[in-house]
This record gives sequence, C-alpha cells and structure tokens, in this order.
Amino acid sequence: MSHDPRAVLTRPAPPPDLTVGYGEHPDQLADLRRPVGTAPSRPLVIVVHGGFWRAEYDRRHTDPLADALAALGYPVAQLEYRRTGQPGGGWPGTLTDVRDGVAALPRLAAAALPGRVAPTPPILVGHSAGGHLALHAAAHAPDRVAGVLALAPVADLAEAYRLDLDSGAVAALLGGGPAEVPERYRAADPRAVVPLPTRTVVIHGTLDQQVPVALSRQYVAAAQAAGGDMRLVELPDCEHFGLIDPESRAWPKVTATLRSLHEDH
Repeated sequence: MSHDPRAVLTRPAPPPDLTVGYGEHPDQLADLRRPVGTAPSRPLVIVVHGGFWRAEYDRRHTDPLADALAALGYPVAQLEYRRTGQPGGGWPGTLTDVRDGVAALPRLAAAALPGRVAPTPPILVGHSAGGHLALHAAAHAPDRVAGVLALAPVADLAEAYRLDLDSGAVAALLGGGPAEVPERYRAADPRAVVPLPTRTVVIHGTLDQQVPVALSRQYVAAAQAAGGDMRLVELPDCEHFGLIDPESRAWPKVTATLRSLHEDH
C-alpha cells in the first residue's frame, strides 16, 4: 500500500469496457464496466467523482475504484459531467448533468451490458464533491435512486463556503455565497433538503483534511432528526482519499456498506 494517500488519483487501472453518452456535450458521458463473474444481475452502481467540481479533476481518478467494484460483480458507470472552469459548468450545468446522467444511465447500461444490469434504480457512490452531487440527484428524483453511498461528501454547501474549502470551490460552483444567491443554495445544498427520501449511508474519515468530518456529522444528525433513513460511519485513522482506494484499510468497510445498500433494498 502506498504511503501517499493521493497515489490512488493517478494509479493505473484497466480501461473501461465502453463509453456511452447521455447528452450532446463531450463531457456528458459515462464509462461502463462489465461485472466480473456470472452472478445474477445487480443494480447499476453509478460512480460520481469528486475534485471540488473543478475542470482539472475528471472521472479518471476513480478508475481503480470502478475496476474494483466491477471485480466484485457490480455493473459500474463512471459518470462525467461539466465542471467549473468549463463552458456550461458550474450553476446550473454541473447539477443538471448529474441529474440527467443518473436518469439515463440505467437504460443505457442495460442496453450496452445485456443481462448484467438489474431492472431496478441504481445505487449512487459519490466521493467528496461527487458525494454532494449524488445527494443532490437523489433529493431531486428519489424514485430514480435505490440508495446513496456518500464518501466524505460536501454535504453542507453553506458551511463549506464559510470554511472556504478548496479556496472558493463552492462560490465557483454556485456563483457566490449564501447571501448573494440564496435560491441556489436552497436548491443545491443537501443540508437545506432534509430528510433525504433515499436510503443513505455516509462514510467519513476522522482525519479528513479536505472535507471536515463535522460537515457529515451535522448533516446526518439533521437528516435523522427529520426522520430520514440515514446513518454515518466514521472511520478513525482514515483521511480523504482512502475511501476511494481499493488498497486502503478503509476499503473493506466501503464495499461492505455498498453490499448492505444493495442487499437490503
């Protein structure tokens, strides 16, 4: 195992089996991975990558995670979307892309991987900013999502703005702060939309320096108080990137939690 937690971001992994588009823009697409083995079909797992919504981070850094999930027998789609710093990225394009992708990908994946995708709503696995986008997609169309596994999500955009996470990342996404564009925060901030109707598990490392674990603690507590089906799993000695690293000590907990979301649905 590498001593550099960020090593997973550039670690080589097998290429996807094929790529499908859910829109006309070059970034409105997803890479599909065929599940290994001959087990019965399972729900599609849609991986929503992080990177604070910025253009310099794309789905490639989730290749090791996606390949590992396919090796466990899951059909996987790595969702790409327009990001801040790109034409059409930010508000509202980043959010509408993810919602559109989540809506279209089960059908596209079932057609591309015949017999391997169960005819049920997908499970969303989102990391960091991708965790925010997964929560947003589930809040917007809960009937299209079977469950959410949010890994160190930016689950409170207003607080993330106040903390200035990643030097203005939230302001770049939404075009300002809560006082300037309050309606955008009401629409996009998971903390403003509780309880989430979709069964959700949040996993967060207590050593996370990119997204403080306090954001998840406060979000999950608010969701539970409002009657939501949500729980928080805190991992001591885990930082931000171990949650997407199949070689990390956190990985068995991630896969066990995904399995519970799939099997209990």
